[in-house]
Amino acid sequence: MRAFHCTWTLILLLALPATAQQLPQRQQAQPPARSPNAQAYTIFLRGTPVGRQEVSVRSDAEGLTISGLGQIAEPIDILTRRAEVHYRADLSLESLALDARVSGLDITLQTTFNNGAAVSQGMQGNVPISTTDMVSPQTLALPNNIFMGAHAALARRLAGSAPGAEFRAFVGPGTSAQVAFRLRGETTEQVQTGTSTFDVHHYELVFDNAGAPLAIHLYADNVGALVRLTVPAQGLEMLRDDVAASTTRTHVTSNPGDEAVVIPSTGFNLGATLTWPTNAPARATTKRPAVVMIGGSDTDDRDGMAYGVPILAQLAAAVSQAGFVAVRYDKRGFGQSGGRQESATIADLADDVRSIVRWLAGRKDIDSKRIAVLGHAEGAWVALLAAARDKRIAAVVSIDAPATTGADLALEQQQHVLDRMKASPAERAQKVEMQKKIQAAVLTGRGWEGIPPDLRRQADTPWTQSVLAFDPLKVVDNMRQPMLFVHAELDRQVPVSHVERIVGVARKESKSKSVEVVTVRGVNHLLVPAITGETDEYASLSDLNVSKDVTTAVDAWLTKALAARP
Repeated sequence: MRAFHCTWTLILLLALPATAQQLPQRQQAQPPARSPNAQAYTIFLRGTPVGRQEVSVRSDAEGLTISGLGQIAEPIDILTRRAEVHYRADLSLESLALDARVSGLDITLQTTFNNGAAVSQGMQGNVPISTTDMVSPQTLALPNNIFMGAHAALARRLAGSAPGAEFRAFVGPGTSAQVAFRLRGETTEQVQTGTSTFDVHHYELVFDNAGAPLAIHLYADNVGALVRLTVPAQGLEMLRDDVAASTTRTHVTSNPGDEAVVIPSTGFNLGATLTWPTNAPARATTKRPAVVMIGGSDTDDRDGMAYGVPILAQLAAAVSQAGFVAVRYDKRGFGQSGGRQESATIADLADDVRSIVRWLAGRKDIDSKRIAVLGHAEGAWVALLAAARDKRIAAVVSIDAPATTGADLALEQQQHVLDRMKASPAERAQKVEMQKKIQAAVLTGRGWEGIPPDLRRQADTPWTQSVLAFDPLKVVDNMRQPMLFVHAELDRQVPVSHVERIVGVARKESKSKSVEVVTVRGVNHLLVPAITGETDEYASLSDLNVSKDVTTAVDAWLTKALAARP
């Protein structure tokens, strides 16, 4: 589950001196003109289009030149009037030029690279830039969200690289001019656009984001051209226009028995996959039980891909082999699902689950009296809420569910991060106080004075309000269905103490006649084997398979809870 205090910036925007932050009132930015030879990309934030970038790539005997322009709306708020990156014939970086406006601050930058030195000249508002930074001779220029199109060079550099390969990126002049990242893995996948498909190379990268790992997924076609760039933890995505349509999805994981379907919801459709048992009689001979799977906040796609682990796809495979029809789907506003993600609440996502249950109950090959829901992390909240509101749901599997309100969970997660940081007591107190102030303002609509506008833009949304206010214990109190609570012992994002509390309330206060709990040792929040369970360990995990201890417990319980009755 994503911590609520994370920021939108990719790694670090250009560092702003204190004197540069006092600026006159923002002028109205004019959108840049489009280059006739550029490839267009649409930029999404939490599934909502927020901008576009035009990217031109020219390769000749002198090297590789990537240029472009574009605009991204608030809360990112970047206007790129001109950006150009030039690499020599040996793909060593030669120059970077930027002319942009970031959150109302005009930035011009010219950086030349030679013999391991990056010499920068320019202006940030009224403050001159004049620095020399030492960088790797093979560094790449990735100036954060200012010009995401610069990743086109990275797409070419990654071709032929082996997992574990390490890279360096220049993100802007200053003390953190260069960041390190490595290639975690590479797979070949298919992108489906309408009825046609083509192959893409999916590179999973892990950036050292100020000591905390940041997963970035880059997709390139067979000639090395950039197709897609995704930062799951920030809900940020850039898609080439030919794959940006709602009819397009990437086949991340395929299971035997997968069937793509479209499920009607309230005013839009949900793109989904049914995974049928392959070791059972033909569909026409029997009605099968079904399990609807809901992912956490780290991912919106139907496969539940998080840090290289397709959590939902692997759970679907295991559940189908136990004789159930598994249903996984793209959340509203993402992939092949319609709807608007930015205005959705937890209650809205629960309504989407109920739409899927209603659709399943109407099928002749599904047993309408044996439909369960399974949710992971935040998805467990959605599953519980849907079940509390819909009697057609016969059973609930909750995996790594938080037991506190979203507001309390955010503070708990923040405290864990601060405990691992080398911050002074004064710095820690300041961060906690700001977190509490923001949360109070979100919940009450008052008290935004003194909170930076960019933080308000991030937090003041229907989604954040619904998460902070959500109390799973009040929902569990109204449950009637049998419930299974599974929790990873090494979960550091939602500590194992949460399962003890939520199970205690379920057994004492709910009307359910069956509440069971399984704690899985040696497994982290991603449900895979781990040593510490900390998020900074995710990048080094070697076993990316959901633990059989998890799938065995889920399969056994579902078999009992959804047993056919005379």
